[in-house]
Amino acid sequence: MASQLAFKSRIASTASLEKIFNAQEMIASSHIAKARQVALEAKPYADAIFDAVQAVVAHGHISHPIVRKEENNPKVAVLALTSDRGMAGPYTSSIIRETEQLLARLDEAGKQPELYVYGRRGVTYYKYRNRDIVQTWEGDTDKPGVEVADSISNALMDAYMRSAAEGGVSELYIVYTEFINMVVQKVRVLRMLPVELVEAETTVGTDPEVDAVQDVSPLYIFEPSIEEVLDVVLPKYIRSRIHECLLEAAASETASRQNAMHTATDNARKLIDDLTRKLNASRQASITQELTEIIGSADALNTKEE
Repeated sequence: MASQLAFKSRIASTASLEKIFNAQEMIASSHIAKARQVALEAKPYADAIFDAVQAVVAHGHISHPIVRKEENNPKVAVLALTSDRGMAGPYTSSIIRETEQLLARLDEAGKQPELYVYGRRGVTYYKYRNRDIVQTWEGDTDKPGVEVADSISNALMDAYMRSAAEGGVSELYIVYTEFINMVVQKVRVLRMLPVELVEAETTVGTDPEVDAVQDVSPLYIFEPSIEEVLDVVLPKYIRSRIHECLLEAAASETASRQNAMHTATDNARKLIDDLTRKLNASRQASITQELTEIIGSADALNTKEE
């Protein structure tokens, strides 16, 4: 009897958890489409800003901080984008693992990484281990707004534009999760500053005149000057890249939570089925034992009467 009560209690508690998991899955399913749409809508602007920066870097011989920073400064900034809430599977742990690997590589290269963290789960992880964090942000990791992007970009820009004597950094890295599809989300490490020149892909055709035209670089005229143009473009570039990464991370977090809750719901249902079978087997064994005892008692009475 005690065993049956234990099975019934476990079935009831697992059923309650199954309802919670299923509700979380439904909520994530309703949010993922909007989160992905917002990320896609922000991408063209971020790509346009990046292309503008690439054009300036590729066609101008400059020594602006956007492409070159003082080489004798070993300090670098690392921003990790984690989540506020759990129930998202390995989402935050994957980001933390990649961040730790990046910090280890920077240490081996003689750098002095300074950590910035967005997301309550990441902040809790590093504070619990007494790790030094320069600045943290929390709230709305599954739907980040422009205000958060502005706050993060302003803090990182301030650190990057300061000199080594003032405690500034020479490089900016960001660790986030890129949304590939509903099943696959990939953790990426992006170096935002200094900007790395991305070589354009060239296709070799059969027409030499067309190939010659493709090899010709366009001419750019910057007004009032290339330095002033970069001073205006740099904050916009950092803000757009961070905002794009925040939106990608939000979509990835929602997709990861949906997948984790779907798996948890299936596991809960399987556990309920297994516990139900065990409960039925225990009930059947109890009934069989009672019948055996009744039959045995009846046989004993009949034998005594004879």
